[in-house]
Amino acid sequence: MTAGNRVFRIHWVPGTDRLHAVCHCAAEREFEDPVELWEWLLGHPVGHTS
Repeated sequence: MTAGNRVFRIHWVPGTDRLHAVCHCAAEREFEDPVELWEWLLGHPVGHTS
């Protein structure tokens, strides 16, 4: 398992076209567009409320 203080996790939501993102700050959000997902993750902390 990867460890560190800036680990991002992205999971496919089975049965959907959605991706579940988890930021290193523990904020979570679902996306349909992978570009929006990465913009959200890399834009930390903007929009990151746990």
